[in-house]
Amino acid sequence: MAERIEQRIEARLPELEQLERVGLFTRKEIRAVIKKASALEYKIQRRALHKEDFINYIQYEINLLELIKKRRSRIGYSFKKDEIEYSIVQRIHGLFKRATEKWKDDVQLWLSHVAFCRKWNKKNQLSKVFSAMLAIHPNKPALWIMAAKWEMEERFSSESARHLFLRALRFHPESTKLYQEYFRMELMHAEKQRKEKKEFEQAKMDLGEFSYSEEVLNGEMARIIYRNAIEKIKGAEFYLSLLSIAKLFDFTQDLQKEILENLQAENADDPLTWDYMARRELEMGSLPSPECTSKQMKASEVAQKEERCCAVFDEAVTALPTEAMWKCYVTFCLERLNRKTNSEELRRKGCLPLWTLWVEWSEGANSKEDTQALYQRSLFVINPADSVTMKEKYLDWAYRHGGYKKAKKVFTSLHESRPFSLEFFRKMIEIEKEQESCKMLNLREYYERALREFGSTDSDLWLDYIKEELSHPQGKPVNCGNIHWRALKMLEGELVEKFVSKYTLLQTGHL
Repeated sequence: MAERIEQRIEARLPELEQLERVGLFTRKEIRAVIKKASALEYKIQRRALHKEDFINYIQYEINLLELIKKRRSRIGYSFKKDEIEYSIVQRIHGLFKRATEKWKDDVQLWLSHVAFCRKWNKKNQLSKVFSAMLAIHPNKPALWIMAAKWEMEERFSSESARHLFLRALRFHPESTKLYQEYFRMELMHAEKQRKEKKEFEQAKMDLGEFSYSEEVLNGEMARIIYRNAIEKIKGAEFYLSLLSIAKLFDFTQDLQKEILENLQAENADDPLTWDYMARRELEMGSLPSPECTSKQMKASEVAQKEERCCAVFDEAVTALPTEAMWKCYVTFCLERLNRKTNSEELRRKGCLPLWTLWVEWSEGANSKEDTQALYQRSLFVINPADSVTMKEKYLDWAYRHGGYKKAKKVFTSLHESRPFSLEFFRKMIEIEKEQESCKMLNLREYYERALREFGSTDSDLWLDYIKEELSHPQGKPVNCGNIHWRALKMLEGELVEKFVSKYTLLQTGHL
């Protein structure tokens, strides 16, 4: 082993001497390189090999290459550049090759070699690396896409890219990502061809040996890919992904129309189809004329488009009354409301009516767990003012479908979650009073919590509390005086007189 390492180090001497001779390295630095290279060589020549040793050696050689490049640039030395770098680059390729042969499954090793080739513009070597990598890892679509993109974008070879995509699809006939990128590549190729042809025509040059296929120019290759793809892959999401790619190219109007027609015909029961068709209304319509460019006119036009969106969504939740469809509708309304829409239709519907319809639908169609999750979600998404009503509905639903214990649990989870309505507390008081074992202790808690929120603005709440202490078997009439005194302190303005009057009637038995 020592003899082999010595031979490898001796083989490096001419390049090192040249580095010293041209003034890029000092004698001391050359000795340090020899010492370090010897230590690294010993590590990769051992019987028990370690991947980290190869990585360290590769990184050392790359650092050496970077240092040479930096010093050449600093002193302006370009003579024999390739000769100086060649042996180091070849050594790095050799180290990568040994490492990837030993640890074939390590994709990161392969990708590091790819990155090195790209950085140092080693195109021929990179083709070999891609070929070897794909032979070992044909089961990874992302690697095929990477190789094809490189052929297309850096080697300008659409034919090689097409060949790679076709090979990849033989391994992965149902890969959405492969079809999407292949589709994109063919459209990019068509666009490039169209630009070239236009430039020749504008320059009034004879096309000569250049020939442009009308099929390619019109994106017919992409259309073939699209039709093959939808035979293998179903679902609105895939159709929409291809449509979004096609819309990036201004010559694909016919193709877009075909995709849109197929989307509606094949995926009418998919919420994404309806969501797209509704939102599409925002993009449609003629551009405003020059005399109608005021902010008011523009806002009016947007409002009309939003109302058309709502009309499509209304049709959607009728034709497809599922939670996913309702979610699309609600999400759209929230987005537009956050943009401060001018649509009266959207303002009328608002957020609350839609959530109300959604939870009412869910009560009849979904499990209790799903409906509860929907109620809870609404409280986080809906604006605070509307959440007051949703809390009332949530508490009522909990009692109807889960009884007293469920209602008490919901109340406890919400009683610190402001804002509230008085009806929320009155509903819990009513639920408690309907129980055979109605506990005054619980009623006191509910009244106290309600008074904390509404004690200054509702005199009847104080009177009802006093009545409970007087009439409940577990009530304490002695508490009434304290409640009366607190009411006088908290109530505001004319409410004090109103409370005193009614309290007097209650004491005399006239209320």
